[in-house]
Amino acid sequence: MFTIDEFPDRTISVDGKEYLYFGGTSYLGLQTNADFQSLFIKNIKKYGTAYSASRKSNIKISIFDEVDAYLAKMSGSESCITLSSGYLAGQLLCDYFSTTDYQLFYAPNTHSALYRNHQKLSENWVELENSIKKLTNKTPVLFLDSIDFQANNYPNYNYLKRLALEDIILIVDDSHGIGITGKNGGGSFRFLKSLQPKNLLVSCSLGKGFGVQAGAIFGNLNSIDQLKQTSFFGGASPATPAALATIKDAEELIKIKRAQLHKNTELFLSKLSTTSIFVFAEGHPTFNFQNELLATYLKENGIIVTNFRYPTEKDSLMSRIVLSASHTNQDISTLCNILNSFYTCTQ
Repeated sequence: MFTIDEFPDRTISVDGKEYLYFGGTSYLGLQTNADFQSLFIKNIKKYGTAYSASRKSNIKISIFDEVDAYLAKMSGSESCITLSSGYLAGQLLCDYFSTTDYQLFYAPNTHSALYRNHQKLSENWVELENSIKKLTNKTPVLFLDSIDFQANNYPNYNYLKRLALEDIILIVDDSHGIGITGKNGGGSFRFLKSLQPKNLLVSCSLGKGFGVQAGAIFGNLNSIDQLKQTSFFGGASPATPAALATIKDAEELIKIKRAQLHKNTELFLSKLSTTSIFVFAEGHPTFNFQNELLATYLKENGIIVTNFRYPTEKDSLMSRIVLSASHTNQDISTLCNILNSFYTCTQ
């Protein structure tokens, strides 16, 4: 574990030494972008640093409804609600469907934002499919991550297509997709909707693709209205208005950064001698591997990547190269040269 004194950008300084940083989840590099920060500061001056009242209060700030509508249009959904975090958004959905009318199922690698401790994840998709087929007296609700970092879901969702989705309520965490994948960064909602599930709700963090602390849920008007009526939603403080306003105000900047991220991903793939050591989803800027020697080799050559046990110390080691819109062509060339060298040495 490394302790640093500022937000990590394309480089970080550890113990007085500078490293290239290919980790984290700041896909568009907005958190350290001066133009983005200026917009955020301007909005803080207008909306304050936080808003701790309920969204059901008799005093309403218009930016909440404006950004909800803006994000709904972006995703291709009928409606949207924003919350203070993606984790809270997932927990709201878990709580809402935790009644006797529904049977909850969890796909492999589903993030803990979508479940409580007593829920069990399926070991594999075959087990999941068989379990759903056996259900007779309840409505199945299937939870999964769009980006599961095993390339099982996004972009084609081949396992999901094998299920009788017309009978299944689908709940998808798109935290690693929204803002960077799909039409105009709208994530997976449009594609998942085309699969015609019984109902579809997509939750997400907005921190990874939009650089602000907030979460959202996308769905049809009726479903979102029902979620708005819950004590869970009404009792929680909402996302900071300044953060939400900045998503909308930074639309053009985000579009430019998203295009740069895609260029960086294409450059990375073009310079690698092989991709066989990675698991990755087409079009996504993350490249997973299970090789502690590689992580060590990268660090010895001046590169730090994501490399820790997640979400608990008991879980398997997560090693991941993450590309950002902030990385330069030289950064990516340096990384690829080191990776190619490692591959050559280990053959």
